[in-house]
Amino acid sequence: MTAFTAELIGTMLLILLGNGVVANVVLKGTKGNNSGWIVITTGWALSVFTGVVIAGPYSGAHLNPAVTLALALAGKFGWHLVGGYVLAQLLGAMLGAFLVWLLYRPHFDATEDAFSQLAVFCTGPAIRHRFSNIFSEALGTFVLIFVIFYFTNPELGEQKTPIGMGSLGAIPVAFLVWAIGLSLGGTTGYAINPARDLGPRVIHALMPIKNKCHSDWGYAWVPVAGPLMGAGVAALLYLALNV
Repeated sequence: MTAFTAELIGTMLLILLGNGVVANVVLKGTKGNNSGWIVITTGWALSVFTGVVIAGPYSGAHLNPAVTLALALAGKFGWHLVGGYVLAQLLGAMLGAFLVWLLYRPHFDATEDAFSQLAVFCTGPAIRHRFSNIFSEALGTFVLIFVIFYFTNPELGEQKTPIGMGSLGAIPVAFLVWAIGLSLGGTTGYAINPARDLGPRVIHALMPIKNKCHSDWGYAWVPVAGPLMGAGVAALLYLALNV
């Protein structure tokens, strides 16, 4: 499996299971309807574990443009590979979101609340305040990236991708994402991944969904810019501490 394919499939599984658990909780008539935040954060943690297990041996399991950017800034990943990784992540996120829509289509049509439908695809703020929202996404991503640096080895062949991300190595990453969701995710839904938010938001805009609302493009830049900012700060701090 190539690194591109691994990132695409890994991100697809990440979104299929992550957005899938949101669908199971918020859409009408599902077995998990109204089961709450603990179910969502647990489902997302396990979705990260699944994606990392698949992609880890082949690509280092970035699954997130913020991770790719941070590793490149820190000199652990070649800049010439960044574009391909980000493209694979975006395509994988779109494919995963499409499969969630396909699986839960009758429940989307049975759900009158258009914003609950939107929440299956992408994040939104609990209280809309641009500075607080972008700070929330930046801080959550900072924690993710800064800790991930200590899960990785700076050398793994020419690509310099993270190691220790196989089946057992994926466990600490899953726990980290779980902790971020439980502790920091209540403000914006902790996208902490531009591909995770942008790709599914595009799918929401394209798919025929009964009673669908707008895709909230006015907010869409926040879960893209915030994670990239947090990733940059995490990379710079890691470099400053490890000169």
